[in-house]
Amino acid sequence: MKQRRFWLGKIEELWQNRSVLWLSGVRRVGKTCLSQLLTNIEYFDCELPRTRRLLDDPEAFLQSLRGKRIVLDEVHRLQNPSEPLKIAADYFPDTKILATGSSTLGVSAKFKDTLAGRKSELWLTPMISPDLPDFHNSDLTHRLLRGGLPSFFLAANLPEHDFQEWMDAYWAKDIQELFRIERRHSFQRFAELLFVQSGGIFEATRFSRPCEVSRTTINNYLRVLEATFVVHVVRPFSTHRPTEIVSAPKVYGFDTGFVCYHRGWLDLRPEDMGLLWEHYILNEFNGRLQFRDIFYWRDKRGHEVDFVLAHRGTPPMAIECKWSADDFDKRNIQAFRLQYSEGGNFVVAQDINRPFRRSYNNIFVDFVDLETLIDIVRKTKRGI
Repeated sequence: MKQRRFWLGKIEELWQNRSVLWLSGVRRVGKTCLSQLLTNIEYFDCELPRTRRLLDDPEAFLQSLRGKRIVLDEVHRLQNPSEPLKIAADYFPDTKILATGSSTLGVSAKFKDTLAGRKSELWLTPMISPDLPDFHNSDLTHRLLRGGLPSFFLAANLPEHDFQEWMDAYWAKDIQELFRIERRHSFQRFAELLFVQSGGIFEATRFSRPCEVSRTTINNYLRVLEATFVVHVVRPFSTHRPTEIVSAPKVYGFDTGFVCYHRGWLDLRPEDMGLLWEHYILNEFNGRLQFRDIFYWRDKRGHEVDFVLAHRGTPPMAIECKWSADDFDKRNIQAFRLQYSEGGNFVVAQDINRPFRRSYNNIFVDFVDLETLIDIVRKTKRGI
């Protein structure tokens, strides 16, 4: 198994804050392998009947392992998965628990207690930049085409059939166990269309006819896909000014490999790279910063800023994602700053080796590489 040093460090760091840690992420993203890389752990697979029997009496189970480091993999397979976590947090603070699952905690009625204030959370995303050296392949084009699920990334050949097998398993093991959704064809058709249109503005009515369900059902499907991390919904940043788009979100597929597969891309052309780079930057924010308060901005004249980060008490940060810095169009940030005059402006591009700054009619824009941007956002988030 590949060492994933960034994620192992995050787990150890978060265990210092609270004894119970919820590790979530889509299937095959590497939760099981990551948890088994931890040192001095007692590993339990909750998909196995014998493990579920052991946890019929969670207090006795925890008493027998007091002071240990315990992994409860796929904990949502338990009849009442929140019970052992709550008991551990309240009565066994010297016992470290890592519980894994494929959705946000509390998304299903099976979770009777969301453990608010009792747990830390870590969202394991598809592979991020620090993962690439650990997997001995830092080719970004390969990462964008294959995606960030480790088995897909490492496959000798493009694993086209694995994408559909993943969707089938997602339906059978995640959707059917956690949600009351009956129309498999409609749900999977909707997911496929979102991957094809990934990064675009979402309008529920456009999906009703091809999926043969109502607009209300489409919105319910979207909530399920978001709760299970299969799509990321990026909502518009606005103070409800009449010139701004205020309601329509943008929806991104969780992984560039799935976007490429559903668009039929077996090789990447130069014109494909910008969209995938935008997805990759979003994944970096989600994974490395565990940051979800990400917005986009668009006005009614068609000006658009890829991402807007709005931290409490600080002016909005505008971020444009460009595969090449030469692709930057100043008009979008200029339009944004006519509405919001204060805040940093950044262009993040893969061909920038040394950050630099340019001025456009007294609007300063910093051109940065990914690592510089992550560092700036992290410091802003911490209030440094």
